[in-house]
Amino acid sequence: MTTGAASYGALLDAVRGVRWTARRRATGATIGAHRSRLRGNSSEFSEFRPYRQGDDPRRVDWRLLARSDRAYVRLTTDRATMRTEIILDASASMAFPPVTLERWERAREVAIGLASVAHAEGDPVGLAIASDAPARIPPRARRSVIAEMIRVVDAARPTGSSALAPLVTSSRATRIALITDLLGDADEVLSASRLAIAAGGEVVLLHVMTSEELHPPAEAQLAVDPEQPALRRSLDADGRQGYGAALDAWLDRMQRDFRAAGVRYLRALASEPAARIVRRVATDAPADA
Repeated sequence: MTTGAASYGALLDAVRGVRWTARRRATGATIGAHRSRLRGNSSEFSEFRPYRQGDDPRRVDWRLLARSDRAYVRLTTDRATMRTEIILDASASMAFPPVTLERWERAREVAIGLASVAHAEGDPVGLAIASDAPARIPPRARRSVIAEMIRVVDAARPTGSSALAPLVTSSRATRIALITDLLGDADEVLSASRLAIAAGGEVVLLHVMTSEELHPPAEAQLAVDPEQPALRRSLDADGRQGYGAALDAWLDRMQRDFRAAGVRYLRALASEPAARIVRRVATDAPADA
């Protein structure tokens, strides 16, 4: 496992300039890159509205008044920052395949890549890691925050069966990005995400899969849940067929339920380059883009 900020250099270069536009109007108090829920005196024109008593006379369009003999005010769309938190699943099942740790490697790279994109737009960005040794960096806009995240992510190891839902519930961010294999408290994460969205937030969930999960190698004889070793399935001919059917049904349910709740649910293979996954999350590009 490579460590240190230098190991992320190529990734950070590859995602430089990517825009991660908010799907909902931002509520930040400072000027940023996202459309704000407030309308004021910014330079971005939105629309005209008939003048009402109490409107600021400075917002009256005097040229339009001279032409139409009716008073209109110019409405503008302010822009604001969006507090963003990346929640990274570091439970034992993320350490798969056990030899390469490909899922964990990709997940932590995507976490740093997304944080970098948000930070570049001026958004306060934070990180929470769900593991036996949990860590949290509250959303911050300071220049050193990405380097701090890299140190925390590199120190983390995927172990145990820590829950993600409490991190979603306790988050104070407006935009939450979850990076997980969903092999834990998926139903609780769904409920917590619904509450976050109902409160005006935005939730993105990146479901990271591996080729070995989708198509177990021919030599594999047994599928075992690393977080619940008692859960296992034989991979003989009948077992493989049952495994495939159960996996397809579960994936369909996860996608359907999270999207119905208003979550932006995306799926990615761990073999996909991290920069491309970051672009998909930020821009809604299709999986084969």
